[in-house]
Amino acid sequence: MTQTLHIIGGGMAGSEAAWQAANMGVQVVIHEMRPKVETFAHRTGHLAEMVCSNSFRSDDDEQNAVGLLHWEMRAANGLIMATADKHRLPAGGALAVDRDPFAASVTEALKAHQNISVDYGEISELPNEGHWIIATGPLTSTALGAAIQEETGADRLAFFDAIAPIIYADSIDMDIAWLQSRYDKGDTEEERKAYLNCPMTKDEYEAFIDALLAADKTEFHEGETAGYFDGCLPIEVMAERGRETLRFGPMKPVGLTNAHKPDDKPYAVVQLRRDNAMGTLLNIVGFQTKMKYGAQTDVLKMIPGLENASFARLGGIHRNTFINSPTLLDNQMRLKSKPNIRFAGQVTGVEGYVESAAMGLLAGRLAAAEILGTHMTTAPLNTAMGALVHHITGGAEAKTFQPMNVNFGLFQPVDGLKGGRRGRKDRYKAYTDRAKAEWQSWLALQA
Repeated sequence: MTQTLHIIGGGMAGSEAAWQAANMGVQVVIHEMRPKVETFAHRTGHLAEMVCSNSFRSDDDEQNAVGLLHWEMRAANGLIMATADKHRLPAGGALAVDRDPFAASVTEALKAHQNISVDYGEISELPNEGHWIIATGPLTSTALGAAIQEETGADRLAFFDAIAPIIYADSIDMDIAWLQSRYDKGDTEEERKAYLNCPMTKDEYEAFIDALLAADKTEFHEGETAGYFDGCLPIEVMAERGRETLRFGPMKPVGLTNAHKPDDKPYAVVQLRRDNAMGTLLNIVGFQTKMKYGAQTDVLKMIPGLENASFARLGGIHRNTFINSPTLLDNQMRLKSKPNIRFAGQVTGVEGYVESAAMGLLAGRLAAAEILGTHMTTAPLNTAMGALVHHITGGAEAKTFQPMNVNFGLFQPVDGLKGGRRGRKDRYKAYTDRAKAEWQSWLALQA
């Protein structure tokens, strides 16, 4: 048992951790409670199922921190990125995937690996022996969450994630909507038309905001507080922060020309993105919501072009659990009070599919090295991987710790470069060049 790596949770982090450790020659058991134990958000029993969105966000590895993280994971033979590339959908400069075939392919690859087995069942206690990674993600079970809370002596931290609705493409009025990526971004015609756009006049936008603010919302249980992660805010919460907030967020009208009325500049634009390879399903970009189901259909059908929309899935909201990693984990991602246990993924306080998978990649490699009796340093600080793990294991302020996406604000400055917006392009390129060199050097040490 002590020479086997046990991973609790088969999401993005657990799947990537298993793949990395198994490829280093370690026997791995993935403990996944689904489908025996269901969750509110999941629909299948696949490993690495995508819940909130089908996007891995920007794929630009020279000017975007998440794109750099993509690059680092690809360089490390990451399963999640390789599978995402295999099931890629047009999304302008972003990396979006056909979510069900993606999850099925990850599951197939892991089950086919000679060093990996999957045990379907819930783990409800923290193990005292053996090598373990807890990668249970935002929907950690109640029993395991209670065990974590008892061990750490601190309340579990939690915020709420909202899920965007998905619409059947053939129910959208294409006499109103048109296909175009913002600023026509993309290398192919398909990429340049990766988004479906629904325009709004000022009056339509104002009426939409009024209805949004008045709509029935999900109620929280007694004792729950709605602490939202800013990168995944429900549209109602954004609207409550100001009537123009959505127009400067997911509904911004910039970089788009109405194909039906080229001379009319929309006051606001709702974008939808392909959710499957056939293009029969579209998700409303940035429209995570906590509206009750009846209110959702009424309000969303106010969007021009969606008056007769049919919904494949309505939006929802769920609790998202994470630990106070800066106080609880060492720089090897081990629980200080139980060093035989590592944590990885969203439960550590990183936010996003890519960040979760990246922390799984690192935890899997670190755990495997320990099992094999070799010492592996954590990722270099100047890489995207290193900047992120440094943030959650000590760089962040513990008293105000909240989930974090990877971003260039986590990177150490490059000497001699100009600050401010005007110097941003050169600065970001310097960050990514430095990161790629250090990441390749770190990988070479493990070869």
